[in-house]
Amino acid sequence: MLALKLVGVRRVSHVDDLAADVGAGLFAGLAALPKATALTTYSYRLHHAAQQGFLAGLGKAMLAAELVTDAGGRLDLDFHAIMHWGDDVALEKHYVPRRSQRSRSVLSFFAQDGASQTLVYANADLTKATQANEVLVFAEHWRSLTGHWPARLVMDQRVTTQAVLGELDARGITFLTLRMRSPALKRHIAAIDPSAWRSVTLDRSGAYRRPRVLDEETTLSAYPRPVRQLIVTGLGRDAPTVIITNDRAASAKAIIERYARRMSIEQRLAESIRSFGVDALAGAVPLNVDLDVVLSVLAGAVCASLRRRLTGYHHATPDTLQRRFLSTTGATIFNRGQVIVVRLTRRTYSPVLRQAGIPEVAVPWWGGRRLRFEFD
Repeated sequence: MLALKLVGVRRVSHVDDLAADVGAGLFAGLAALPKATALTTYSYRLHHAAQQGFLAGLGKAMLAAELVTDAGGRLDLDFHAIMHWGDDVALEKHYVPRRSQRSRSVLSFFAQDGASQTLVYANADLTKATQANEVLVFAEHWRSLTGHWPARLVMDQRVTTQAVLGELDARGITFLTLRMRSPALKRHIAAIDPSAWRSVTLDRSGAYRRPRVLDEETTLSAYPRPVRQLIVTGLGRDAPTVIITNDRAASAKAIIERYARRMSIEQRLAESIRSFGVDALAGAVPLNVDLDVVLSVLAGAVCASLRRRLTGYHHATPDTLQRRFLSTTGATIFNRGQVIVVRLTRRTYSPVLRQAGIPEVAVPWWGGRRLRFEFD
C-alpha cells in the first residue's frame, strides 16, 4: 500500500497498474504486489491502536533523523473532511470546503511540524463527539514522543472548543487560533475608537504589509480566564481577523505572522491529496481510511527524506519527486545473495541521483538483506 502511494497510484483498486512491476513486488518483499481484495481485507484487519503505535514509532524516527526540525513542538493543526461519494448513511456529515457544504464524509485530523512543514500525525478515527478533544489526544502523543508538552499549537477556529483551549492552557501549552465573529463581537468591533488602532509592519511583500491591530484582553463564555485578543484589519479580507491566544509575551507582529504561516498545512494536505490520493476514499468504514491517512504521513516522510539529499530539490513537492525519481523505468535488479543491487539506466535526472549519495541499507522485511543502487 505504501508502494502504491509513493508512485502516485490513487486507489488500492488500481493496484493492477503495477501487477507486472518486478520492482514494486521486490519493494514489498514479494514476487508481485497482492491484488486489490487482499490489500483491502488486510487494511480492515488492523485497528486504531496499531495505527497509533505506528505513528509513535514513526514520530521518534523522524525526530532522530531530523525530519522534524523543531523538537520543542511548535505545530500546526487542521481537520480535513474526506468526502464519500456513495449512499452509505453510517457516516456523519461534516463541512467539506471544496464543496462549500456539509456532506457525508470521514473527518481526519492532521498535524505538521511548523518549522519543516512536514506532516507528523494523522487520525481518521474521529466522530463529532470526539473531534474537539483530538487536540488533547495529539498533545499526549507529542509528550510520549518527546517527554514534554508541545510548546505551541496553531489551529483553525473549528478545530476545538473554548473549554479545550482552557485545558491546553492548564497544561502550559501556548495556542493561537481564531475567534468566531458573533453578533456581539461584530458590535464590539464596530464601536472601537479609531484612535485605538495601531499599525504594524509585517515581514512580507505585497499590498497587505501594514495591517492595523487592536491588542486587548477579553473574556470568553467557556474559557476559564481572560485571554489575549488581536483584532486585525488590512489583511485583504472584508471582515477583520480575530486571533485569540494565551501568549502574552510575543509581539502582535509575531503572532500575526505566525498564524499566517499556519496556512502551510493546507498546502501540505493539498499535496497529499494530489500525490498520495488522500481524498480517494477507499470505503465507508473510517478505520480503513485511518490506515490510509497514516500511510500518507509515512509517504510524506519518505519523500522528505529523499528530497533533502537531492541537490536543487529541497523544496520539491511529492508529485515532482514521483514524476522524476520514484516512477523510474528501465532498471535491472541483481540478486547477489545478501545484497540486492538495483542498477538504474541513464536518464535525465541520473546526475542528481548520483550526487545524492543514497546509502546502502539493510531492509528488515527482506530478512536483513541489503539494498544498493548503482547507475549506468
